[in-house]
Amino acid sequence: MKIDCIIVDDEPVARKLLEEYIGDIDFLQLVGKAEHPLKAHNLLSTQHVDLMFLDVNMPKMNGINFLRSSTSLPLTIMTTAYAEYAIEGFELDVLDYLVKPFSFERFFKACNKAKEYIELQQRSNVSAPQQTPNFFFVKCDGRIEKILYDELVYVEAMLNYVVLHTDTRKLIVYLTIKGVMEQLPSEFFLKIHKSTIVNINKIKSIEGNEINMGKAKVVISQTLQDGIMKEILKDRMMKR
Repeated sequence: MKIDCIIVDDEPVARKLLEEYIGDIDFLQLVGKAEHPLKAHNLLSTQHVDLMFLDVNMPKMNGINFLRSSTSLPLTIMTTAYAEYAIEGFELDVLDYLVKPFSFERFFKACNKAKEYIELQQRSNVSAPQQTPNFFFVKCDGRIEKILYDELVYVEAMLNYVVLHTDTRKLIVYLTIKGVMEQLPSEFFLKIHKSTIVNINKIKSIEGNEINMGKAKVVISQTLQDGIMKEILKDRMMKR
């Protein structure tokens, strides 16, 4: 097994030392180097990366803020001269924290920890059945909000935004109704109008072309009503 890794460090000497250390470990494969996190971001978007060796004190953005900026970064080992950031690093789920100058033996120990972690993760992925997530995330008012499919009642278009109506809150997000529909599971969500998507499980009653969603009522497009009613009622309408 080869572990694809990158180095993110603004010091040329530090990058060279790490490159030499990586070259001496047969299960590591260096796939890129970056002088600061913004360049690392470009690497991560174009390369498969399992492991990142990340410095703390760098121009434009430090390593700690880089870790905070994304939830999809690879497994990370911090390599820095600043021991005082260790607690923050571990709170951000870094695998190990190496304080410069560190020996090859200490580096090798951290890499073995990464290897064991990745192998365990791969075994878990093989043995555990793949489950479809029951939630999604959206960005709203500078925050990333988690929404369960079960709590989303309906979605309505509003100019260049959509409004996500849940059981307990209303979120206005910069998305299109078409884009939202493409990412929602079609077995639960149905587009009933050019500007409205409903959660079929949340429908309380239907009267004419109006659907009662509990706290609100939404209108079915007249041109699509027959097809929409068939989709809502199929295999669910009890008959005598």
